[in-house]
Amino acid sequence: MNPMDRPPSKTPMRQGPRALLAAIVLVPALGVATAAGLDRGARAPEIGLNDLNGRAVRMSSLRGNVVVIDFWASWCGPCRQEMPVLNGLYRRYRSQGLRVVGVSVDRNVGNARQFLRRTPVSFPIVVDTGHQVANRYAPPRMPSSYIVDRHGVVRYVHEGFRSGDAGVIERQIQALLRGR
Repeated sequence: MNPMDRPPSKTPMRQGPRALLAAIVLVPALGVATAAGLDRGARAPEIGLNDLNGRAVRMSSLRGNVVVIDFWASWCGPCRQEMPVLNGLYRRYRSQGLRVVGVSVDRNVGNARQFLRRTPVSFPIVVDTGHQVANRYAPPRMPSSYIVDRHGVVRYVHEGFRSGDAGVIERQIQALLRGR
């Protein structure tokens, strides 16, 4: 079973032996992500997929904004709690330059759409059925959020979500919007 298809757990997602070997061999060469996930200070990798409305989502078009890239899955309970928080932050701060992109790791687009019917959001959602984007970011668990500054650099990484995380995420977004 692919780790992106597993039910939620409190432990980090695990990869098979081939994925681990690929991470050991390719990660140093790419200089992008570690086996535990993309590190703070790294340049945010390309998303390069179309959202559910058919619009291309590219990091180059998001440059100049503070961006939250959130990896989630339809089977993830904490994702269901986090999505309304992210949607509220997006609506509150988008006029100041906040962008949010949800990246569903569901292999079935229908599962992602069903989740969004029950938990609607107003920010773009891409469905990463082939896990191309997830492989670039290597989210350690669901949900995982990467907060990217206006220059395209990952400044904060959040693994999982608990209700107390909302205030922390908002303060980090506010600081980046103010240029800190």
